[in-house]
Amino acid sequence: MKFMAMCSSGLGSSFMVELNIKNALQELGVNDAEVTHSDLGGASPNDADVFVIGRDLADATDHFPNRVILDSIIDKAELKKKLAAVCQEKGLL
Repeated sequence: MKFMAMCSSGLGSSFMVELNIKNALQELGVNDAEVTHSDLGGASPNDADVFVIGRDLADATDHFPNRVILDSIIDKAELKKKLAAVCQEKGLL
């Protein structure tokens, strides 16, 4: 399963969220997932199974499947909770 963090420029914030996704998945016991990051313009809906984005990009990513929309991209507890729900839904937990 592939997770992708996205931000408007594909640099700092999406990279930070990528690292947080990796840590959260490890804590959840999901070790076989691939995690990447990208800018909004460089990503396509086929690039990942789950896309993790900030609330500010929600409207611009309506066409992406399986979005995890974060109210705060720095809230690790929110990220872990939402990833746990997705992983359970996808049969990874």
